[in-house]
Amino acid sequence: MTTPPFATGTDKTVPDLDLIVREIAEEMRARPDRGEVASYIPELARADPTAFGIAVADADGHVAVGGDADVPFSIQSISKVFTLTLALGKVGDRLWKRVGREPSGSAFNSIVQLEAENGIPRNPFINAGAIAVTDVILSGHQPKEVLGEILRFMRFLADDPSISMDDAVAASEQRTGFRNRSLANYMKAFDVLENPVDYTLGVYFHHCALAMSCRQLALAGRFLAHGGRNPATGLSVVSPERARRINAIMMTCGHYDGSGEFAYRVGLPGKSGVGGGILAIAPRKASIAVWSPGLDASGNSHLGRIALEMLTQRLGWSVFG
Repeated sequence: MTTPPFATGTDKTVPDLDLIVREIAEEMRARPDRGEVASYIPELARADPTAFGIAVADADGHVAVGGDADVPFSIQSISKVFTLTLALGKVGDRLWKRVGREPSGSAFNSIVQLEAENGIPRNPFINAGAIAVTDVILSGHQPKEVLGEILRFMRFLADDPSISMDDAVAASEQRTGFRNRSLANYMKAFDVLENPVDYTLGVYFHHCALAMSCRQLALAGRFLAHGGRNPATGLSVVSPERARRINAIMMTCGHYDGSGEFAYRVGLPGKSGVGGGILAIAPRKASIAVWSPGLDASGNSHLGRIALEMLTQRLGWSVFG
């Protein structure tokens, strides 16, 4: 008989997940070192720097939560995990002719590598790579159709029809996204983008403006923790092989030039967003979402990473044993 991964507190030989999550949320609430809220997107600058939420969704459908776990926030680049999933479903491995799979070692909005590598983005999680992935999803469709597809996909994964896109955040990004326009136009010059730049960027800005809570995000990520299958329904979202490969890219590229530090500290595949969220995957165990708007120098949630490090240490969940 195998020992269950967590317990509700009746069996003292295994961790009490709910208690651990609550304790971590309380510890994070009390910390004075909170990072800096993103200010280059005006709407994100309005986020409450004292906020902190965490949710852990296990295979049995239980969600352990702490802090502001039910407060929606702008998931920003975490959406790139889900658009990558959709693009692979649409074109399969042909996607890798237009975007690489290697860590960038550069800032998420850097244009330097594009010039050196003929307009091919280094991976699908830096901004240039995510714009290229968005262009793949858009091909053959109108922007509104694709945005509807992305929104339906997220609602399906989380089993929550209330998930929406924040139009104010999307409009704020469109007004200030000059660097992203440069990246897109540079790729267009190399024929990496097939669609009009404004169409591709419009879809990109909107899917980054998805508003979700930690609870919703953890539920949406369950398929990556369970071999591509949604454990609540038994339905396959992607093949086990594709789930492993998406997790691999999250591990090596999910935190930009801070990906090595995240792997070292946390030891799980993860994807961050400048809204302060992080989605992390504990294979065969759980999907985890944390949110704290203050960022570190690499644009990743400062307290989010610390909270995940605490969680994996207390539960022994690192993929490295």
